[in-house]
Formats: sequence, C-alpha cells, structure tokens
Amino acid sequence: MKNYSKEKQKQLVLTLLVTGMVLCGLWFGLIRMQKQSLRNLGERRTAAAHQLEKVKQAIANADQLEAELAEAERQVTKLEEGMASGDLYAWAINTVRQFKLPYKVEIPQFSQIDGPKDNSLLPNFPYKQATLTIGGTAFFHDFGRFLADFENSFPYARVLNLTLEPVSGLLHENREKLAFKMDIAMLVKPGA
Repeated sequence: MKNYSKEKQKQLVLTLLVTGMVLCGLWFGLIRMQKQSLRNLGERRTAAAHQLEKVKQAIANADQLEAELAEAERQVTKLEEGMASGDLYAWAINTVRQFKLPYKVEIPQFSQIDGPKDNSLLPNFPYKQATLTIGGTAFFHDFGRFLADFENSFPYARVLNLTLEPVSGLLHENREKLAFKMDIAMLVKPGA
C-alpha cells in the first residue's frame, strides 16, 4: 500500500469500505430475509406434517369413531325413552306419583305444566323443556332422600326454586314435618 499514492490509497480504502457496506447490506437485506423466510417455511411444513398425521390417524380410527358414534346415539335414544312425551301433564304427575311410592312424602299439589318451551337450563340445547310446580309435606330426612333419589333417577329433570318451611299447628310428634314447594324442569322428547 505504500507503493500507491495518497489518492490511490484513499480510493482503495473507500472501495473497501463501500464493498464492506454493500456486503453488509446484502447480508441484512437479502440473505437474512431469505433465512427468515426459510425458517417460516420450515415451521409451516412442520405444522402441515402434524395436521397430516392427525388426518391419517382419524382415517385409521374411522371404524372406531363410527362405533363410538353408534354407541353414543344408542345411549341418547335410551335416555330419550324416559323423557316426557305425549300428554306432558299426565306423564309428569304419573311419574312423580309412581316415584314417591316408597318414600314417606305427601304430594297433593300439582300446578299446571308450563311448556314445552325453549330450554333455559342449557343455552343452545336442542331439547325443549316443561316445568311443573309441586307441593307437599314430609319429614326432613325423608324429603332429602326423595329429592336426592329423584334427581339421580331422572338425569333429564332438575329441581328448581325449592322452598322448605316448617308446618305450623301440628301435634308434638309431627313438629319436624316440613312443607315444600319446588319446580321440576323436565326435558321433552323431540317430536313429542
């Protein structure tokens, strides 16, 4: 470099600096962007491979899924057989009266049935519901067993708005008797 004149040295240094800047510009402007693009493309490829594997698994398990679907449909059909249908008022009264037989619960009051109408228990549920208000008397323990067994025996019915009050004016041995009033919301069988 000592053989070159001052002017040539400046030009050479300037050329080296410009070449270095151009190389840096190429690296950051083109090569780095291409590497990022390749990285993104690799991630998309991996995601597509995972999706393809899920689809292959679903195809391989199609028979099992169809069997599970058929079993679920059979279970729903079995549950629908116990749902309210036909004359809803008569069905509800007969069901409650038959169910209360083994319990020491008196249920003389039945209101008119409200429904069938859109379901308020679960939003966007495909079944309609009907509501019946009943009232009666029972001892606390007997009523508790009746209520627990009722809700466990009828998965398509729910007790709502339960009120319990002591019965006044009874003899000494019946002081622990309670008066109850409750709404029973029942799902209605489709097409009924």
